[in-house]
Formats: sequence, structure tokens, C-alpha cells
Amino acid sequence: MNILQKIEREQIRMDIPSFKAGDTVKVHVRIIEGEKERIQVFQGTVLRVKRGATNSTFVVRKISDGIGVERVFPLNSPYLERIEVISEGKVRQGRIFYLRKLKGKAARIKTKAYWDKKK
Repeated sequence: MNILQKIEREQIRMDIPSFKAGDTVKVHVRIIEGEKERIQVFQGTVLRVKRGATNSTFVVRKISDGIGVERVFPLNSPYLERIEVISEGKVRQGRIFYLRKLKGKAARIKTKAYWDKKK
């Protein structure tokens, strides 16, 4: 095993739940403002998950005061306190950027039913 692979393996976080595009998640982010530190929650729909070793990222979109806000989070960042999966969405694509053009009821995503989860 390469030295770089050993270092990358140490950096990967194992406490992250599995989620995919279409899921609604709450991301608890540690914010540092001067001397103070606090936790800020960002809740929204996952648009994309980029897999990789240490450079994994995911994009979360929410609507705030009628304006779409997107944030890209590094998956293995030490600033991520925790990620909660609120609901699993039923989508047919791995990247759901088409949500950017939709508004209101059209932007809703169906949630997975009980029989879908059994598989």
C-alpha cells in the first residue's frame, strides 16, 4: 500500500450515514466566528453526491425566502458535526440539477414507500 493511500484512509470518516441524490438531509456544520464556535443546521435536498477517497463532496439545496441556496460540503470535513437523513427521495437520476428550474409544487420529490425500502 502506498503512503498516500495510508494517509487518505486515516482521513476518511466512518460515522457518515449513507444517502443519495433526492434525499432530504440535515447537515450540522461547525461555524467558527472569531473566538466563538457554534453549530448551524442546513436542511435541504441532496442534488449530487461525488464519491471519491478524501475528496468526496455533496451538494445540498434549500429554498430560503423564495431564493434557492446551494452549498457544497466536503464529506470528510472535520467541520461537519453530523448528518441526519430526514427522508429518502425516489428519483431516477444520480444528479437532480433539474430542480433548479422548478418552482413550488413542481419541485417536490416523492418519498420512498415502505415496500420500496424492503428491497
